[in-house]
Amino acid sequence: MGVNVTAAVSQPQALAASAASPVAPRPKDDPAKVLGAAKQFEALLIGQMMKSMQDSEGGWLGTGDDDSASSAMEYGQEIFAQAMAASGGLGLSTLIAKGLEKK
Repeated sequence: MGVNVTAAVSQPQALAASAASPVAPRPKDDPAKVLGAAKQFEALLIGQMMKSMQDSEGGWLGTGDDDSASSAMEYGQEIFAQAMAASGGLGLSTLIAKGLEKK
C-alpha cells in the first residue's frame, strides 16, 4: 500500500501553475521572437560599426574631446542603429531569422 508522494505533490503544483497562467507561453523558437532577437543583434552590429568609424575619424562633425558631446553622440548612434535595424537595416536580421527556421 505504497503511495507515490512525488506524483501526489506534483499534480496539484502543475494544476496550480496552469491555473495561474491563463495564456500559454510562446515556444522558444517562435518566429516573432527569433526575428526580434535578430533585429537586436543587427542593431548592435550597426552600432559597433558606427562606433569604430567614429573612433577612426576622431569624432563626427568635429566633435572633439568634450565628454557631454561624446555621450550625446553615442546615444544618437545607438538610437539610429536601432531605427535602422527596425526598418530593415542591412538585411542581416531576415537572413538570420531564415537560417534559424525549422524546416
